[in-house]
Amino acid sequence: MTYEEYLDEVTTLITELYDATDAEAIKWVVQAQANEFFVAHDDHESMRTQERAAQDARTIFKQRKKSLKR
Repeated sequence: MTYEEYLDEVTTLITELYDATDAEAIKWVVQAQANEFFVAHDDHESMRTQERAAQDARTIFKQRKKSLKR
């Protein structure tokens, strides 16, 4: 999948798995992108898989929960 499709998939998974709104999920993915979380994904197409998208969705959600506790 393309890089943009991958980001869309991660966003969709966050909304489906964690009951987040579309706006929340988009904000979290954009923030992760700004923090260079997805740099390697852009460079290496082999990283853009469904399984990796689910893993990244979990990671982003967990990071978001940690930042809220601070």
